[in-house]
Amino acid sequence: MPTKRHVTQRHMTKGNVFKDIGFSPEEAAILAMRVDLSIEIDKYIKKKRLTQKAAASFFEVTQPKISKIVRGDLRGFSIDYLVKMVSKIGKHPRITFRKVA
Repeated sequence: MPTKRHVTQRHMTKGNVFKDIGFSPEEAAILAMRVDLSIEIDKYIKKKRLTQKAAASFFEVTQPKISKIVRGDLRGFSIDYLVKMVSKIGKHPRITFRKVA
């Protein structure tokens, strides 16, 4: 019996995938910032080879919150919350401004 092949369509983003899929420019910027912060947290966890339990202890949060962050489920996480976590790894996020095309 032949197997079905799934075709993955690719879309080239114009700079912010959230804007490209229909979010307002303001909401897209917020979502992108949250993702960037969560990526730094995830990279640190992987670099240090921390378990989710150890990461939770280090960041002084619960293990389920670490699980959500590493899975990319950022609902309920504010930029402030994520900035505090990133600051614990010795990184200090900066906001840069550029003109929107």
